[in-house]
Amino acid sequence: MTALTYLTGGLSLGSVYAIIALGYTMVYGIAKMLNFAHGDVIMIGGYVVFCTFTYMNLPVWLGLLLGMVVCTVLGIVIEKLAYKPLRGTSSLAVLITAIGVSYFLQNAALLVFGSAPKVFTSMFAKANNIELADGKLILTPETIFTILICVLIMIGLQVFITKTKMGKAMRAVSEDNDAARLMGINVNQAISTTFAIGSALAAVAGVLLCSSYPTLMPTTGAMPGIKAFTAAVFGGIGSIPGAMVGGLILGIIEILSRAYISTELSDAIVFGVLIVVLLVKPTGLLGRKITEKV
Repeated sequence: MTALTYLTGGLSLGSVYAIIALGYTMVYGIAKMLNFAHGDVIMIGGYVVFCTFTYMNLPVWLGLLLGMVVCTVLGIVIEKLAYKPLRGTSSLAVLITAIGVSYFLQNAALLVFGSAPKVFTSMFAKANNIELADGKLILTPETIFTILICVLIMIGLQVFITKTKMGKAMRAVSEDNDAARLMGINVNQAISTTFAIGSALAAVAGVLLCSSYPTLMPTTGAMPGIKAFTAAVFGGIGSIPGAMVGGLILGIIEILSRAYISTELSDAIVFGVLIVVLLVKPTGLLGRKITEKV
């Protein structure tokens, strides 16, 4: 494989990280909390789509739509039952609850589907590779569609946040929760909508991830979730463009590290780069420093 092929592979993997990171950055930006169960929502979405492919023989688009619906409902339920009662409490309580929800989802999947890995059929199995530059650049259908879907999601989400009434309400809640409530904005609805959108995107990311790496098991979302959180911090937690930039850069670093340095050390290199960036710029690449008046 050539360097160009590795680069496009990194962009593809980074696009998945970017889509997952959007869930982290939106929830943190609006609800000011970290939903560490987000990676396991990815896994649930993957299993839902796997069942639609394997047992129900549904079309690809219908299976993906069903997975998004299930994950959207799951995200809202998690927010209502696990996180809403903890608003106003310490961040440590929310963090412990998020970890508890994560383990609950993993063990629920373990009970239902078992520990044996499932072979996930790629959504793009019928498509062919594309060779460019006399074979020096090989683009798989998973790479092409993953990057394209990521760009479309970023554009659509940016338009939603900046142009729609609900998007503006979410931005207001992000700026000042109490002031938004005094202005008549339904804060609970804005936060629930955030979880719904993030969870729906998690289903998309889960399908794209399993299409490129076709093994599905109860812990499938754990490491991608951590890396996507790393991407969100890398780009600037709370920044939607930052999530995309952080995800793409992280994916490229990981793939190039695997190719040219060491497969075993690729994860360590990714997290090491994050540490260096945060030492130089603690707010992340596109994050902004917020000054609080006391």
